[in-house]
Amino acid sequence: MSQSNPAARARRGGIAVAVATLLGGSLLIPTAASATPEVPAAPLVSTGTSWQYLDDNTDPVRGDANVRSWVAPEYDDTNWKTAAGGFGVKNNKLVAVGPYTPATKLEHYIDGAAAPTIPSYFFRTSFDLDAGVAEQVASLTSTVIYDDALVVWINGTKVASYEDQRITETTNLEYAGNSNGDPVSSTFSASGELLHDGENTIAVALYQDRASSSDAYFDMSTLTLTAAGQPGQVVDVPPTRVILTPTETPETSQSFSWLAGDASHNIGQVEIGLAAGGDTRTVDAYAAGVVNGNPNQHFSATVDGLAPGTDYRYRVGLPGSWSEWIEFGTADPAETDFQFIYYGDAQIGLDTTWPEVVRQAEERTTNSIGSVHAGDLIDSSSNETQWLNWFKGMKTSAATTNVMAAPGNHEYTGDKLLSAWKANFEYPRNQPKLETIGALAELAQGDTEEARQAAAYFAHWAEFAAETVYYTDYQGVRFITLNATRDTTFLTPNGLPACAAATCPSKQVASLWTQYQAAWLDFILSESPSQWNVVTFHQPVFSTSAGRDEPELRKRWVPVFEKHNIDLVLMGHDHTYGRGFVNETATDVPGITSGPVYAVSNSGAKHYDLAPEKDNVWTNNGATQVLRGEGVTTYQVVDVSSDQLVYRSYLAEKTANSTTDKAVGDLYDEFTITKYATGAKYVTEAGVDIPAGPALQVSAGSVAAGSEVTLTGSGFVAGSEVEVELRSEPVSLGGATVAADGSFALTATVPAATPAGEHQLVVILPNGAEVATALTVTPAVDGGTDGGTDGGSTDGSTDGGTDGGTDGSTDGGSTDGGTDGGSTDGDAGTGTPSTPGGPNGTGAKDGTLATTGGVVLPLVLGGACLLIAGAAIVLARRREVSRES
Repeated sequence: MSQSNPAARARRGGIAVAVATLLGGSLLIPTAASATPEVPAAPLVSTGTSWQYLDDNTDPVRGDANVRSWVAPEYDDTNWKTAAGGFGVKNNKLVAVGPYTPATKLEHYIDGAAAPTIPSYFFRTSFDLDAGVAEQVASLTSTVIYDDALVVWINGTKVASYEDQRITETTNLEYAGNSNGDPVSSTFSASGELLHDGENTIAVALYQDRASSSDAYFDMSTLTLTAAGQPGQVVDVPPTRVILTPTETPETSQSFSWLAGDASHNIGQVEIGLAAGGDTRTVDAYAAGVVNGNPNQHFSATVDGLAPGTDYRYRVGLPGSWSEWIEFGTADPAETDFQFIYYGDAQIGLDTTWPEVVRQAEERTTNSIGSVHAGDLIDSSSNETQWLNWFKGMKTSAATTNVMAAPGNHEYTGDKLLSAWKANFEYPRNQPKLETIGALAELAQGDTEEARQAAAYFAHWAEFAAETVYYTDYQGVRFITLNATRDTTFLTPNGLPACAAATCPSKQVASLWTQYQAAWLDFILSESPSQWNVVTFHQPVFSTSAGRDEPELRKRWVPVFEKHNIDLVLMGHDHTYGRGFVNETATDVPGITSGPVYAVSNSGAKHYDLAPEKDNVWTNNGATQVLRGEGVTTYQVVDVSSDQLVYRSYLAEKTANSTTDKAVGDLYDEFTITKYATGAKYVTEAGVDIPAGPALQVSAGSVAAGSEVTLTGSGFVAGSEVEVELRSEPVSLGGATVAADGSFALTATVPAATPAGEHQLVVILPNGAEVATALTVTPAVDGGTDGGTDGGSTDGSTDGGTDGGTDGSTDGGSTDGGTDGGSTDGDAGTGTPSTPGGPNGTGAKDGTLATTGGVVLPLVLGGACLLIAGAAIVLARRREVSRES
C-alpha cells in the first residue's frame, strides 16, 4: 500500500497577475506565471567566509539582561573585528591546530601574554536569499569544526550545541566543554522554516574548556540548502543510519531503525517481503526522537510474524523516499553453526580506523549473524558527525545483520539521558523490573524513607534502563547486555522522596544500580534456555590499563558470572587488550580452565598503557591474564557450534610501540570453549588437546528385532546414573551407574516388535541432556522356520538330514543357538552380557524388555524345544519325499 505525504513546506507563492490598462478601453491581460525562484545549490557559507568576531574577553551583551541578545539578527556588531574563517590559536601563535591551519589568529590569553586563557569567543555572519527563495527551502545542513565547545544560532534560534554540558546560560564568558585533543568536525541540520527572504544571520559561541587550554579553533566549512518538494510531494532524500537490532524472539521478529533523509519526513515505514519475491507488507514505525540539533526524525519499527530461518528483503522510509532494498535472514532455531563479531571501543578514528576495522572483520566472516559492541561507539554522544561516521563504517553490516551494543561512558558525554542512544537503537524491553530482581525488591517494601526512595529508584530504572540492559536468545546463544556506567543524571528519578539516613539509597546509588543489574542477571541466567551465555558491557571487571579499576563491578558481577559459569565476558574501555580467567577455574592441566573467559578489546585508534605485569587488577584479585597487549587495535570473530565456541582475535592496526611483533591481519589470540552434554566444560588454549567428551559404542551397528545389543559409554561423570532408551518410539532399555573411570556398559534385548529401520540408542543424563548413537534394526528372525530349515543357525546347514538334525539340535537347542538364532551376525552379535543387578546393568523398567541373565533362560529353553520339534518334522518330510521318489 502506498500513500503520499505533503512536504513540510509547501510553496506559498501563486500565479502573479498583471493588469494592463489600455488607452481607450479597460482590457485585463493576464501575464505568464512568474518563474519559481531557485534554491541556491552552492554553499552559502564556507571556509574563507568573512565573519564579525569578538576575541578580547568582553561580554557582547553590553549589560543587557538577556545574555543571548547578541545572537539576534538586529544586534549591532559593527564594532567587532572582521576577518575570514577559519579562526584558531595554539600557544598564542597562528599555527596548525591539529590537522587544521587557521586563516585568522584569535587572541589567546586574557592579559595577552600568559594563562588564564580567554574563555569564550563570539562570531557573526550572514547570507542573503532572493525574494521567494526561503519558502522553497526544506532544510539547511552545515559542517562545523571546533575546539573545545560550540553553540550555533540561526536568526536567533539555537540549532546546534556540542560539548555543552557545562554551559550555564547565565553568562557568556565561561569555560565549557571537554578537551578533545584535535578539533572535532560535526554536521548539523536545521529546518528551512528558520529562514526568510533577505538577510539571514548566523551567530556562534566558541568555548575553551579550561584556563590552561593550549589551543582553540572554529570554522564553518560549509552551509548548504535543500529544496522542498512540490505541494503534496515528498522530498526524495533516502534515509540513513539503517540498522537491524534483535528482538527477544529473533526467529520470528526483527527491529529496524533509521534516520529520516529530510526534516519534512514526519512518518516512517518498513516495507518487507520474502527475498525470493512476491507480496510485501508495510509496517508503520514510531518517531524515536530528534536529537543533537539535527531536525531529521529517527524512526524505529518492529516487524512480527516472520518465519524462522527465512531470508527477507526490506526497505525503510516512506512512499516517495525509500531506502534501497536490503536483505537479511531471521534466526533459525535448528541452526547451531554461525559466527558473530566482537568489537571493543571504536570511539577515536571513526572516519579512518573504524571503517577499516569493520572492513577486515566483515571480509573474514562468512556466516555472521551480527556484531557485539562493548561501548564507547563514539567519543561524544552529542556529536552528530561522530554518529554519522560510526554508522558509515557499519553501513552494510548494520543493515544486513544484527547489532548488539552496550552503552559506554562516552555515550553519556554531552547526553546525560542517552537521548541519542535511544534514538539510534531499538532493543528488547526486557530490562530489570521488580519481578526479576529477586530478594533485592524487598528494599522497596514498607513505608520507611529508605523503602520509599528504593521504590522510586527501582520504578525509574525499570523504565529508564530500557534498551541499555537487555538480552536476546539467538540460535542457542543468550546475548546479554549490561550498563556499567553509574551516571547520577541518568539514574536519578524526578521527585525523589527525601531521605536523611546514612543507609538511604541516594547515598549509595552507584552500588545499588550495580546490584540491581546483578540480581536481574542472576535471574535470567537461572532460566536461560541457551547452550551458551555471553555478556557484554563497557568498564571491565578486570582492568588492563594503568590506573583503571572497577571494584564495585567486580564485587557485584563476578560472583554471578562464576556461579553460572557464563562462557564469555566481553568488555572495552581500557584501550588495551587483555584476556584471562579467575584462578579458581584453573585445572591440573596447563592450558585448560573450566570457567568464564574475561576479554577486553580495543577496536579504535585510541591507545592506553598497560598496568604493570606483576601488579595489576588481575593479579591482585585472583585472576590470570593469558594475553595482554598495548598499541593494538583488534576485532574478534567467534565461531559457534553445538558444543564449541572458538574465539579468534585478529590484529587490525598497531602503533609503533605495540607490544606484539605480529603483522596487521595476523591471528592475535585464540582459544576454544568446549561444553559437553554431561555438563563438563573446558577452555583450551590453542595447541592444547581438548579432553574427550562422552562417547558411545554399540556391539553391532545392525541387530535383528528380538536380539541383544550391548551399549558401552566413556567420558561420562563418575558415579552418575544414566538411563538408556531405544527410539524412534521411546522404549526403556534400563539404566546404569557410571564407573570411576567415566565408563558404563549395558546389554539389553531389542523388543521383538521394533519396526525395521534406523533408530537411536539414547543415553539420558541426570541433567536431562542426552547423548545418542545410531542403531539399525532388521526384521526379527522366525525361530521355528529357520531352526527347522537351517538348523537354528543364521547361516544354516545344507548337509541334509544328518547335519540338519545335529546342527539343529546343537545350535538351535543350546543357549548360543537361541541367541544366535535371533541375531543377524551369528556369534558376534551379542557382546558381553551383564549380570542382573550388577554395577552396569538393571532389570527392564516396564517388563517390556530385559537385560540378559536368568530371567531369559525359560524363553531360551522353550525356543530350543520348538527348534527340535521343527527339525524332526522337516526330517520326516524329507524321508517321505525320498521314499516316493
